[in-house]
Amino acid sequence: MSVALQNIPLFSGLTDQDVQSLLKLATPRRFAKSAAVIREGAEGESLFIVIEGKVKVYLNDDNGKEIILSVLGPGDFIGELALIDDDARSASVMTMEPSEFLVLPKQAFRDHLRKNPDLAMNMLRVLATRLRGADQMIGSLALMDVFGRVARTLTQLAKPSDGRMVVTDRYTQQDIANMVGASREMVSRIFRDLTMAGLIQVEHGQIVVNESPRQTFPSAVSRQTPRVGH
Repeated sequence: MSVALQNIPLFSGLTDQDVQSLLKLATPRRFAKSAAVIREGAEGESLFIVIEGKVKVYLNDDNGKEIILSVLGPGDFIGELALIDDDARSASVMTMEPSEFLVLPKQAFRDHLRKNPDLAMNMLRVLATRLRGADQMIGSLALMDVFGRVARTLTQLAKPSDGRMVVTDRYTQQDIANMVGASREMVSRIFRDLTMAGLIQVEHGQIVVNESPRQTFPSAVSRQTPRVGH
């Protein structure tokens, strides 16, 4: 577990002594698939560090409609905002597959931030990256049509694999719909269009992006997105 922590960007640069000190204060926890880890509005008392598995960070409206803000995996952490500002949890978190976490109590987290500038800077870097991602999501929701949002999401999720760009994690069309703020039926139609055009194909449950939909359909996705942070 000590080696696992040192490989996590949040703890980059920490000494073995610092890591061991954190481990003494942290508690390992396992959650089954589709388990609620954090609920929006709840009091924040712990930082969750993802050791294994995958989680979605999401919001629900009063009608139960869901929008996925981000999908996080090993090396990521969740629940930090409520620990910093003492406010309630700003979003809900649910596992998308069986997952393991290290849970660090609020006071221990704050104590280590005060004593360790490397830890504080690492956290600021991650939060800055997430803010940039939030900027881009706001821009796409405001300026892109649904086709553009789906195309952009697929190109962002795809990773190099055997010379191709593949969405290696398994996402349902409902997951994609929840990421782009659209209905599953609309996303299904867009998937059919992309497949018929030869831009994507589905193999063994994975989406292969043969060509960037953003480049092929610039009118849907090339508009400039606003920046609210930098």
